[in-house]
Amino acid sequence: MLHPLPKATRLIPLQLQQLTLPLLNPQAQTQTQTQTTTQAQTQTQTTTITLPNNPPLNQHSRSSSSFEQNYRQICNLLLSLTHSKSLQKGLQLHAHIIKSGLQTIPLISNHLINFYSKSQLPLFSRQIFDEAPRKSSTNWSSVISSFAQNELPLLALHFFRQMLQSGALPDDHIFPSATKSCAILSMCDVGRSIHCLAVKTGYEFDVFVGSSTVDMYAKCGKIKSARKLFDEMPEKNVVCWSGMIYGYTQLGEDEEALKLFKQALFDDLDVNDFTFSSVIRVCGNSTLLELGKQIHGLCFKTSFDSSSFVGSSLVSLYSKCGVIEGAYQVFNDIPVRNLGMWNAMLIACAQHAHTDRAFELFKEMEGAGMKPNFITFLCVLYACSHTGLVEKGRYYFERMKEYGIEPGDQHYASMVDLLGRAGKLQDAISIIKEMPMEPTESVWGALLTGCRIHGDTELAAFAADKVYEMGPVSPGIHVLLSNAYAAAGRWDEAAKARKMLRDRGMKKETGLSWVEEGNRVHTFASGDRCHAKTKEIYQKLEELGEEIKRAGYVADTSFVLREVDGEEKNQTIRYHSERLAIAFGLITFPPERPIRVMKNLRVCGDCHTAIKFMSKCSRRVIIVRDNKRFHRFEGGKCSCGDYW
Repeated sequence: MLHPLPKATRLIPLQLQQLTLPLLNPQAQTQTQTQTTTQAQTQTQTTTITLPNNPPLNQHSRSSSSFEQNYRQICNLLLSLTHSKSLQKGLQLHAHIIKSGLQTIPLISNHLINFYSKSQLPLFSRQIFDEAPRKSSTNWSSVISSFAQNELPLLALHFFRQMLQSGALPDDHIFPSATKSCAILSMCDVGRSIHCLAVKTGYEFDVFVGSSTVDMYAKCGKIKSARKLFDEMPEKNVVCWSGMIYGYTQLGEDEEALKLFKQALFDDLDVNDFTFSSVIRVCGNSTLLELGKQIHGLCFKTSFDSSSFVGSSLVSLYSKCGVIEGAYQVFNDIPVRNLGMWNAMLIACAQHAHTDRAFELFKEMEGAGMKPNFITFLCVLYACSHTGLVEKGRYYFERMKEYGIEPGDQHYASMVDLLGRAGKLQDAISIIKEMPMEPTESVWGALLTGCRIHGDTELAAFAADKVYEMGPVSPGIHVLLSNAYAAAGRWDEAAKARKMLRDRGMKKETGLSWVEEGNRVHTFASGDRCHAKTKEIYQKLEELGEEIKRAGYVADTSFVLREVDGEEKNQTIRYHSERLAIAFGLITFPPERPIRVMKNLRVCGDCHTAIKFMSKCSRRVIIVRDNKRFHRFEGGKCSCGDYW
């Protein structure tokens, strides 16, 4: 005896059944639709469309051949307008369809849903769907896809659940839209429930469903779940590979990301711009300039170098590796720039002290009709902060309101940093008091930085008390407080701050500097003697030390933040990691090549002074990146103007 199939709702995992998804605000939704309709009506008045050259339908209602011909022509025309995104002509054709009474035909309503989806009018897609007398699986698929593709993931999941409750089952087109929505919202629990449903309905290893599920797990940070499904899939497409590579990149597992990319190339996979973008980001984060150049060449060969997604990653790569000229060249060569690319170039200018160029870019961006977002304003505030342009910073902070952007805690932290570095500590306190949200660790950290620079230990202690009230904090805050006390000679308080760090089971980050040579990265710590060329490095440092002393350099031991005697202080600062890296570069690289040193912590003031003299005496360009910005030393001067 055959048993009837169970209802679709019985297959819905409990997690998905319990999902409560708020709809869009009805008032806001109505307002959006009204504005769009008004705009569309205005545009329709100035544009005409040539409809199929057939007699009116009502004259041939008995002629099936004429009806079929008109029906096919309308479908083909809708597909064409969807592809070209011709909104005005599409609206006219929609009006013709309504007058002809064809809007209830499932295929035509489906074409209309897709047309409005591609025209970025998902609420119109919803209206067409709601008015359809019968909802086919294709209709459900199209409307859910419309929401997922137009940044309405909550609505996509809401309709996905409604579809299941109606008795319809998802297919290989609907599952990817649902998992994509979960990825956007980082709702891994709901995504896992949808994955369970895919397993129950036999779609688990479908290449499209499986790939979108891998991508969802990766973007939600569940890399083990993503890798397990990835390894089990019998067939993998570019979405699957790209999702895994992006997932490893997002978690900082750069080596795994590069291994996968190499394997993808070995398997002769046609990688896309998203794949290249993720791998180039790995090279930028790890400052692997030579490898990044090779991948840039591969992008050029495959014509992906003109992609704005690849372009923004390349701008970041060259900027993070200290080659700002390469970042400018990539930016200028891309014909169509998205917002991410503008932001990447802005932050590059800010980090390399090209402040005026950053302001020019902001104006060019506005002139090009590109609307800045909250990241854009963070970039320009950062540029102001590291050049002491207080009034400029206030100007851009106020301008956020023109674009309907409410300042977030990061923007307030940037303003506190700007004012603190400029010595306006009381103004910084006023900004903190005016914040509409509770100050974050980064806000108090910015104030502590200002206190350390200007020696205000009382205010630093006040900021520290506020931080400790927040509960567990990062080791960096304890280090900032310890350094602020040490800089003021209050060694007992500095020791207490360090002890508190140890008592909480935290360690201060070890200062490291590294230099790339070909396909090798040479890393140094302060006083390091483990390198194969240690003897030559220290010999070069001794020679260079004598030269810079004759040129006028005097060691400033106040930057040794420990209570030790004078000779030990001299020895401590003489062999800081960045100096060892520079000495290695001097004995290794040809004279015409700039020495690029990457450092994970802030350059101390004495090293900054010493490197200026080194660049003058050696006649070399020395580029040092610390944890905040780039310093280009040339001819005894630094690009930061000694303000950092």
